[in-house]
Amino acid sequence: MARRHPAESRGRHGRAESPVPDAAVCVRGLVKTFGDFTAVGGIDVDVPRGQVFGFLGPNGSGKTTTIRMLTGSVAPTAGHAWVLGEEVTAHPERVRSRIGYMSQKFSLFEDLTVAENLRFYASIHGLEREVFEQRRAWILRMAGLEGREDELTRNLSVGWRQRLALGTATIHSPELLFLDEPTSGVDPVARRRFWDLLYELAEQGITLFVTTHYMDEATHCNRLAFINAGTLIALGTPTELRDSFGPGATLEDVFVGLEEQSRREP
Repeated sequence: MARRHPAESRGRHGRAESPVPDAAVCVRGLVKTFGDFTAVGGIDVDVPRGQVFGFLGPNGSGKTTTIRMLTGSVAPTAGHAWVLGEEVTAHPERVRSRIGYMSQKFSLFEDLTVAENLRFYASIHGLEREVFEQRRAWILRMAGLEGREDELTRNLSVGWRQRLALGTATIHSPELLFLDEPTSGVDPVARRRFWDLLYELAEQGITLFVTTHYMDEATHCNRLAFINAGTLIALGTPTELRDSFGPGATLEDVFVGLEEQSRREP
């Protein structure tokens, strides 16, 4: 039997009206509907600071909609979400200044050079010149793009664009980074290199909230949440989730088993 969403996340009754201390993300009864369609149906979860948190689910399960609510891009229909201690709907600007967001489409301007993309995102966050120069140097080193500052972004391979996108998402030194399927369409070597970069960020104390379809990536997370049809169906460490399915179970077994189980249940 799969490990179900535990009591730590609370049910609909007795839900907390303030964030859990030291939680990077705290969600209570989060709902998003579009007309008659329920994209997210009332989820509860806490993400401690400093963790690499994996958010898994099939296409259309509500992962991206949840992230958009947590980043303040979309208002929830009901429920509460606190990010870094701030309620997102009440203080979206306070939240946005402290987080980074990297989408699966890489929010880069392909007709700008590497340096111009970095300068543009630095201006959005109001970085002073000295701070920008320091962050620019670190990003170029991190991404392996030193000497390619004047190259048009469209001419970079997918793997290089991915690293540049990570750089623009972290140029303002965020405390929390949301990554929505950041390795989609990237070859295995580039994916491994990208996760090495994520580990470096985690070692700096940045909390990472990652959605992925790759089970090998899920094993790198401290904790995982499985969502299906807008409902959180399991939460735990990779080891806990594997053990809940019995000896020899893989995370892929868990992923498929939970999805099939949730479809069978009313």
